Amino acid sequence: MRVLLVHNFYGSTAPSGENKAFEAEKSLLRSQGHTVAEFTRHSDEVRAKGAVGAIQGALATPWNPKMGRALANVVEEFKPDVVHAHNTFPLISPAIFHAIGSLAARVLTLHNYRLLCPAAIPMRAGKVCTRCLDRRSSLPALWHGCYRGSRAATLPLALNVALHRAVGTWTKQVDAFIALSDFQRKRMSEAGLPAHKVHVKPNFYPGSPLVVQWNAREPYVVFAGRLGAEKGVLTLLRAWKSWGTGAPELRMVGDGELRKDLEQMAEGLPVRFLGQLGSADAQAQIAAARLLILPSEWFEGFPMVIREAFAFGTPAAVSNIGPLPSIVKHGANGVVFDAANPHSLLNEVRKVWESRDFLERLGLGARADFEAKYTEEANYAMLMEIYKEAILTNRKQHGAKR
Repeated sequence: MRVLLVHNFYGSTAPSGENKAFEAEKSLLRSQGHTVAEFTRHSDEVRAKGAVGAIQGALATPWNPKMGRALANVVEEFKPDVVHAHNTFPLISPAIFHAIGSLAARVLTLHNYRLLCPAAIPMRAGKVCTRCLDRRSSLPALWHGCYRGSRAATLPLALNVALHRAVGTWTKQVDAFIALSDFQRKRMSEAGLPAHKVHVKPNFYPGSPLVVQWNAREPYVVFAGRLGAEKGVLTLLRAWKSWGTGAPELRMVGDGELRKDLEQMAEGLPVRFLGQLGSADAQAQIAAARLLILPSEWFEGFPMVIREAFAFGTPAAVSNIGPLPSIVKHGANGVVFDAANPHSLLNEVRKVWESRDFLERLGLGARADFEAKYTEEANYAMLMEIYKEAILTNRKQHGAKR
């Protein structure tokens, strides 16, 4: 196949799982012999312009005709079988799907909920909020200023949701959506995406990394992610504070607005803040740990850190929210605790931590799950089936073979 990949990279100062997924999928397709071209933009283009750039991004978000024309020209020249978009926010815009039309099958990966939730993260005031999804309206987000706590900042995103609902972009102009979990597929279908077009394909880990033997692992727990409220890091530190000085070492990989607060909470506790690490260093921390912990309090897509943990045979402890309890099976490849509940987190993690043999068995289960579901080979087979379905759907809609 000839595949044109489309992606708006997020700012270089904020490492993104979406960016990693885009690069991994590009490498996967090329390694399988497909001819791959790219159509990309970078949010740094507008960030460097300050207020002017913010206005430019806001205007481009709902509908960018310039990008639509540019992409159509690339499609005409490259003649792909599939145009696969990962992210169009803020500079590319969903206008591209209208511009492509019958020229190629159109596929869109749902890395978050932005299509139908202006904030992208279904969360408000530190709690899960699904009003925009449930009501099929972006007015709740606009009223509450859900994006960056500002109605002005939320306006272009709310307009984006409303506009593309109204003109049928998601019902008529995309041939296949890729959800990262069954949970996300169900939620987005209930909120308005055509269920028969929403397919499930999780993230994968390229290659088959060596597993650090259990006896060679250091006795620490690792968290890897943004230090923000939605990741449940405050709940995590409260649990460690209750555990006290007898708790295992907790290594916090990542940065964010809560770092100073967390460092104050962690005074006197066995907690190390490693800051933002490069991909290889972060993965090395996960590979040598005895447990990865992800106490999220919002609906994740498919966390890259779980994919990495399973690839390295590191079991995971996760909260029971969104898709997490369907990815991490309690007692098989990790443990599950109640979201936003420090007591539940402490109980579940402490029980498994104090049973080394059980923790090691969970690690074996994590690696077995990786080999069965999250390898390049398994993911490639899923992707090809989705592409074939998208091509058939596009041809049926437009009445003839291209």
